[in-house]
Amino acid sequence: MDSSDPDILTQGQNLDIENELQESNQVDVDVCQECQSLEACSVEKSQEVTESESDSQSPNASSVDKSEVEINADECQTAQVPIVNKCEIDVDGEQNSQSPNALSVDVLEARVSVKDEDDIFVVPAVGMEFESEEHAHKCYSRYAVLEGFSIRKDFVNKSRVNGAIVSRRYTCYRQGYRPGKHTVNVRKPQQEMRTGCLAHMTIARQPNGKFRVSHFETKHNHEFVNPSTAHLLPSQKRLTFAQAVEADLASSSGMDGVPKLGMGFKSEDHAYEFYNTYAGRVGFSVRKDYVNRSKIDGAVASRRFTCFREGFRQKDKRDLNVKRPRKETRIGCLAQLVISRQPDGKYRVTHFEEKHNHELVAACRVRMLRSQKRLAVARIVEGNALESYKIQAKSAYEVPCNSIGDCVDHGYDPIDHRSKLSSKRTRDMREGEAERIQQYFQSRKIKNPSFFYAIQLDAENQIANIFWADAKMIMDYSDFGDVLCFDTTYMLNKDCRLFSPFLGVNHHKQMVIFGAALLYDDTVDSFKWLFQKFLEAMSGKNPKTILTDEDAVVSEAVNSIFPEIHQRMCVWHVYQSALKQLGDKFVGPSFVNDLSSCFFNHEEEEDFIAAWNIMLDVHGLWENDWLNKIFETREQWAIAYKRHIFCADINSVQLHESFIVNLKKYLKPESDVLSFFKHLGKVVNDWHYKELEANYDMSQNMPRLMGDVILLKHARDAYTPRIFELFQQEYEMCLNIVINQCIESETAFEYKGSIYGQPREYAISYNLADNTVFCSCMKYEFMGVLCSHALKVLDYRNIRLLPSQYILKRWTRDARV
Repeated sequence: MDSSDPDILTQGQNLDIENELQESNQVDVDVCQECQSLEACSVEKSQEVTESESDSQSPNASSVDKSEVEINADECQTAQVPIVNKCEIDVDGEQNSQSPNALSVDVLEARVSVKDEDDIFVVPAVGMEFESEEHAHKCYSRYAVLEGFSIRKDFVNKSRVNGAIVSRRYTCYRQGYRPGKHTVNVRKPQQEMRTGCLAHMTIARQPNGKFRVSHFETKHNHEFVNPSTAHLLPSQKRLTFAQAVEADLASSSGMDGVPKLGMGFKSEDHAYEFYNTYAGRVGFSVRKDYVNRSKIDGAVASRRFTCFREGFRQKDKRDLNVKRPRKETRIGCLAQLVISRQPDGKYRVTHFEEKHNHELVAACRVRMLRSQKRLAVARIVEGNALESYKIQAKSAYEVPCNSIGDCVDHGYDPIDHRSKLSSKRTRDMREGEAERIQQYFQSRKIKNPSFFYAIQLDAENQIANIFWADAKMIMDYSDFGDVLCFDTTYMLNKDCRLFSPFLGVNHHKQMVIFGAALLYDDTVDSFKWLFQKFLEAMSGKNPKTILTDEDAVVSEAVNSIFPEIHQRMCVWHVYQSALKQLGDKFVGPSFVNDLSSCFFNHEEEEDFIAAWNIMLDVHGLWENDWLNKIFETREQWAIAYKRHIFCADINSVQLHESFIVNLKKYLKPESDVLSFFKHLGKVVNDWHYKELEANYDMSQNMPRLMGDVILLKHARDAYTPRIFELFQQEYEMCLNIVINQCIESETAFEYKGSIYGQPREYAISYNLADNTVFCSCMKYEFMGVLCSHALKVLDYRNIRLLPSQYILKRWTRDARV
């Protein structure tokens, strides 16, 4: 039948669904005739002049005669349309014309009208009607998700009169092909998703205002996704986001501190502050990533906030010339929060990824995160690997004690009655100073029972000496107490208080304090008592090495209390004495630099003596009695001697940070002793905070390698960053060392090595029995890190991993474990 035939009448049926469900054997069918011609349809269509964005729909598509069946939306819950087939309606008639892309249909499809309900789901079919274009999109989107594909909004035809949508096509997200001309210069091209799929659904607006499915193609040319990954489909994300927004609007409980899909914010800054606060509680830092801005007003349309370890740092050829490259922080973390501006002006969460691919930062270190610094509360935090206690940083005048009796701990007696001095103390206290000191230490003991302090009396029962150590100091000594420096620099300033700390160095090569003393008597008995109380506080653990000054009284006390440990003069103390003895005559920077170089820069005896003689020549000091006297005792203090004694390189640490200089102002006798305690606590807490920063930096960053070397990778995983830098420097130097001679015996190899082009040779031995290596420079014995000469022999013998016996625990990341 062609379009020139007269008007054809088709029979329609109107089914009453409720009666059919109640009484299956009775179906009332009201038959009405519906007259429709191609000319009438053409006139009706001409009333709306449309602006077409696509020519994929035939203009006669709406002239097909169909039987119309009205169905309530509440009864269309299944994934089929069974009602038409169940009623077995026979329809006489044919379709006049079809779109070229339409499916071949032998019978006329039932026109199904679906009302706009939130929970509705039906399988789309030709002739189905929807209340709105949005409802049609929602229906097709839900159908697509269950099938396993995503949909995309394709062309739209809008009326030129009022701009209303006349027709719309929804396609599979793999429809069409991506143009190739724009991807030539793209560094990271997008993954190809389009395969030319023809599956789609087309709707057209009817005179009654509803939208009818005019074409429905179900065949795809690709595989569907699995149900477990259907939530990743773009259309499903949009559907989930819409549902989340509705839930957020319906919720009246407010924000609980955890980002959620659909959550709304007044502004972009509000969203950032919320996510940054959440990040602070969880333990990571936030970075502002990409931003999309409106081309109209420049306002932020969407923004992504990511974890600070997102992505990877791009390689730059300029990095080869950088001496100290930045440490790696990015490891490809995918945690992020994406917000988009909505029509109501609010910014809502459109994507939230919670999982991280790295360890999160401990609560005590959160304040060091870059995005958390401005949110950190100003409070003093102590930190170590255990992170189990806090440091009290209140000043002494904040101690809530009204009298000595109020603060006395009756179960603890700090006064050592058995070790009273036989004479009166050599220095007097200011009036009221003894009471303030006792109040301060008693209050510390009450707040922290692990706090240790002891008092020695003189012959007149007056306070002569005081020693104290808090819990952090005691724990530091248990981890790094192998080298102990008894700092008596105060002796160089007779107008200062007799303050003497016990110092050490931690695994980051930072200063730590193990205890401290205020001495009002500096006799041998006072120092003996002090060392005994130090051992008592440290549970009797002896150090391996103790460094002191050249004072004979201190040396006698050390030999008496520590008879079996190594003792040497501290080069730092000798250097300070030299500055005091010669500083008035030679104040120029040239002399100070030469003097410092002699004391700290020469590890070989020949180099040290040569540098010493040059200094004497340049500055005319051959007749200086003090320098001649100290040179005679050089084997007791110069780092070129006694290299077999382990010193943990503490001298270089002292060179960069003098403990006494920071407290010199408060060591004056006229200053209040409580002010001294306050500023002492501040300095010590600053040290603790520096260790916290180093621990955090160590957990978040890895030092850069000079090359892809297995030995360096192994050492980097073991050592702290500061020690690894020293180790890598030694490895770099070993590349310029040549092996000149090798003598082989049954169980050992003797090597002679030297730096290329230099005459000095070093003797290196390697033992096959226990895989040990020894170098004549004795750097490992002195500092605890293998020298370049030993590393050369290991490389010469094809040993690619650092032997475990040469990785001192005190220098490792696990030093506090």
